[in-house]
Amino acid sequence: MMTNIKLEGTDGSHGKSMAVELTVNRWLDWTARAAVVVVFTALVVIGVAGIPRLLPLDSIHKLLMLAASTANVSFLSLVAATTITRLVPIQKSKGIEPRISALLGTFLFTTIALLPKAELGPVWSVVSTTLILVGTTLSFVVLRWLGKSFSIFAEARRLVTEGPYRIVRHPLYLCEGVALVGVTLQVLSPLAVLIAITAVMLQCRRMINEEAILKAAFPEYRVYAANTSFLIPTKLSQFFAGSNPP
Repeated sequence: MMTNIKLEGTDGSHGKSMAVELTVNRWLDWTARAAVVVVFTALVVIGVAGIPRLLPLDSIHKLLMLAASTANVSFLSLVAATTITRLVPIQKSKGIEPRISALLGTFLFTTIALLPKAELGPVWSVVSTTLILVGTTLSFVVLRWLGKSFSIFAEARRLVTEGPYRIVRHPLYLCEGVALVGVTLQVLSPLAVLIAITAVMLQCRRMINEEAILKAAFPEYRVYAANTSFLIPTKLSQFFAGSNPP
């Protein structure tokens, strides 16, 4: 089933009205959604199954681990739910490289959790778990703001510039990076560090691919990008100037 989508907007250079007809394969779109939902639902089940192993909660570290696990399950659940309700893309990246970068960037760092845990002292154990908790919780908040614009691949749906996106252009990657540092600390091996570095490089490539699509789909994105930091926050006060999540 093919669907024609008519997009109306303005020409970024002259402000003239313009309309674009896009053809979307709805079967392919919903197949992609279903695949994401199945994968992330499976990750949710695995996460929930691991929670009983934290009992009894007889230490601060275990409490933090429970909070981090709960935040992770909540984030994965939101990914699955948001995928179902997200908007149909109005523009997609072309070629295989953006897709490979997106898939590897999404799932590669999860392999670190499969490596043997390092023998950390109580302080570093708390630090690593706290980083995971903070990074995952903030990822949930950012994804809530992103809402129906969410996508794993480099695709344009709707431009989001409020909330966390007033601080940096890629807040979700920043928050996931915080969690990645925490996961890497828990393993703390040369292989884990190598995987983490590779994951960061892939995420950087994803950001570049996504910006190219957003600039092509939304002429106003260039103005937004010129006034908003790429990844490192420089104007934290802007976070408190936003409105409620869409």
